[in-house]
Amino acid sequence: MDQLGRAAALAIRLIIEGDADLYAAVRTSLTVSVTATLVAFSIGAPLGALLALRNFAARRPLLIAVNAALGLPPVVIGLVVYLLLSHAGPFGSLNLLFTTRAMISAQILLTLPIVVALAHRATETSWRDYGDALRMDGTRTARSIAFLLTVEGGALVTTFLAAFGRAISEVGAIMIVGGNIRGHTRTLTTAVVLETSKGDLALALALGLILVALTLLVSASAFLLHERTAIR
Repeated sequence: MDQLGRAAALAIRLIIEGDADLYAAVRTSLTVSVTATLVAFSIGAPLGALLALRNFAARRPLLIAVNAALGLPPVVIGLVVYLLLSHAGPFGSLNLLFTTRAMISAQILLTLPIVVALAHRATETSWRDYGDALRMDGTRTARSIAFLLTVEGGALVTTFLAAFGRAISEVGAIMIVGGNIRGHTRTLTTAVVLETSKGDLALALALGLILVALTLLVSASAFLLHERTAIR
């Protein structure tokens, strides 16, 4: 408890003093994680709904692949992205390696299966309830998808937060493709790993507490925003 108290005091001091490295890590963490989650959600939620309302030959194999991808090790995703973006890779000419864009790409690959799987499970139930009525009305696929996503708004908020939680807590993939460069690609998670390896456990724990607080703040904000929108 003493160590936790010292870490909390250190975290507060770093925030109050405006520690440059801390705020740079916070900005990078939020920029990378929020961007990756928004992109994955924009692609994955409609795709999950499409898999719920359309039955085609590749549907079952695709669902199996998506659910299997939920357990992919992040370091493997990081290695794949690294190989694609390295100078010897097919996208090496873009010079994206060791940039936040490379980190965002890795996190999109990590969070996309979560969004697709959870969105599919949420909209599948609604499609069973409303599918016949939508078909009888001759509603087009795009409008049916929009309807399902609207009906399952609460579940999709949970989906978004699950993907965001995976993104902001990830360390292996983004360290491989980002390089953990101070003030540039260093995030709170990679900073925790760095300080732990240096033996500065107090600072590592302080950064961990800030990461937890930041995650809770974003999650609570998203939930309250949805609740406020739903009431209107």
